[in-house]
This record gives sequence, C-alpha cells and structure tokens, in this order.
Amino acid sequence: MKNLSQALKDYLGLRSGLGFKMKDARRDLPKLVSFLNRQRVRSISTRLAVQWAVEPQTAKKGYWAQRLSMARGFAKYLSGIDPRTEIPPAGILPYGNRRRKPHIYKSDEIRRLLQATRATGLPGRIRPQTYATLFGLLSVTGLRLSEALNLDDGDVDLNEGLLTIRESKWRKSRLVPIHATTVQKLALYRRERDRLQPKRAIPAFFVLNNGHRPKVLAAEREFLRVARRIGLRGPAGTKGPYLHDMRHSFAVKTLLGWYRSGTDVERHLPELSTYLGHSRVAYTYWYLSAEPELLQLAATRLDQLKGNSQ
Repeated sequence: MKNLSQALKDYLGLRSGLGFKMKDARRDLPKLVSFLNRQRVRSISTRLAVQWAVEPQTAKKGYWAQRLSMARGFAKYLSGIDPRTEIPPAGILPYGNRRRKPHIYKSDEIRRLLQATRATGLPGRIRPQTYATLFGLLSVTGLRLSEALNLDDGDVDLNEGLLTIRESKWRKSRLVPIHATTVQKLALYRRERDRLQPKRAIPAFFVLNNGHRPKVLAAEREFLRVARRIGLRGPAGTKGPYLHDMRHSFAVKTLLGWYRSGTDVERHLPELSTYLGHSRVAYTYWYLSAEPELLQLAATRLDQLKGNSQ
C-alpha cells in the first residue's frame, strides 16, 4: 500500500492533470500528512481530519471549512486505495456557500417522470406533451433549461439532427448534435404541436396552451409537482432532485461511459465541455469530483498509465 506522502503526490498529480490548479491543496495537504504522521496513523479518520482542520485556532471558520474540504477530497481518493479511510461527511464545518451534491437520475426515474408528465392536463391540450418532451430533451442532451426553452423553430434542424443554441450563458452560441431517437421524439412533438396550436404568434419550439413559450419558473414548478406526485421528491419544503440535475446526470453518465469503454477521457473532455457550453474545460472537470465512482475510475486509469510507462 502507498504511504501517505506518495499517495498525496499521486492525488495532486491526478487533479492537476485534470486541470485543477490545486494551489491551496499543495500548500495545506502536506501539513495534513505531517499531522497524521505525528499521530502515528496511516489513514484518514473523520475525527483526525476535523482536528487537523481546526488546528489553527486563530483562523476564521471559513478557512477551517476549506481545510476540511481539502482533506475530504484527499480522503475520497484514498478510500479507493485504503478501505480503512473515513471520508468526513460534508457539513461538519459549514461555512459560506457550498455546491449542492447533484442527484444522478436513474433511467427508470426519467421514464416515470415523463410518463406522469404526459398524463397531466386535459386531453387535446399541448401542455403535457410540451413539458414531457422538454424534460426528455434535457435528460438526453444536458442542455440548460433556459437554452431549451429559448429554442425557436429555426433553431431545431431535424433533417441534420442539430440544435442551435444562441447566446446562452457567457453569450456563447453553439451547435448541439442530437441522436436519431431524439430527432424522432422532437418531430412527433412538433406535429402534435402544429395540430393543436396551428396559429402561433411567436416562433417558439416549445409552447403552452396559450401559444406562448413556457417560463423557466413555470417549468420548474411543473417538474416539482410531477416529481412529488410520483414520489421522486417529498412534500413541499423538503429537499430532493432538481430539474437542473438532468444536466449533471447527462455529464456524469457520459464520463462513466467513456471510462468503462476505455475511451481517452482527457482527450475527449474538451468535446463534452463544448457540447455542454462551458466557458472553460475546468468547469467540466468538476463532474469528476462530484461523483466518487468517476474519481476512482480516473485514479485507476492514472495508475494503469503509470504502470504502462514503467
């Protein structure tokens, strides 16, 4: 088994190779290793990680939380090497804004959500089909909700299988290829929309019963209403999956598929970054740390590459 110093070196090398700057981690995590060595232990425990995080007694609580977050990231990596490793739970030293852990949707959850959405509303109205098709499109493309809602008819090229996203976040536009099955679903929706809403004042692709484009808040409310009805979320006021988690799920599943098939992830990651509309590839790298299985697969791939080079 690797000693902690060597494991830290490999961890920092892995994260740096994935595009993370790791400036603070390079400064503080060697102090964690020295602390653990003084305790005569060879693995991280939650108790010792917290004890180390609050060691600088005069520091602000935000710095304590930052140190524990760094220790937690290192512990996630170590857990794949040493099963004795404890990963400190998030929130032990809460301070400031923390990125919420996304819900990764299972295929059955998506299927139930779309079925229940289609079953809402009155017969002969386009609203249920609009939201069901919208949610389905989000799940298979990772589009931002606003990007999908802003699509006009001219942006949806079903002959070429391309969506044109115009001046989205960061005022960037891009082309998004879509699968043939997605083309079929969108074509079916468009035929039904034109039948039920033959006269529309605006060229929006997704419309409601009044012929207008759905608003972001209205789409989120519809998702919450249906998700609660099928048990995907609890009652109002409780936490649970969000509609934006469709984007996270698409990215994570794409990366998992690449790793499992042996695809050169580092080479193709800029393609996923462009597809998702990220302004920097580093934002796409975040998904690796958001899902423990992805981080472990990345670590395993790194070890394999090192073994082949020796």
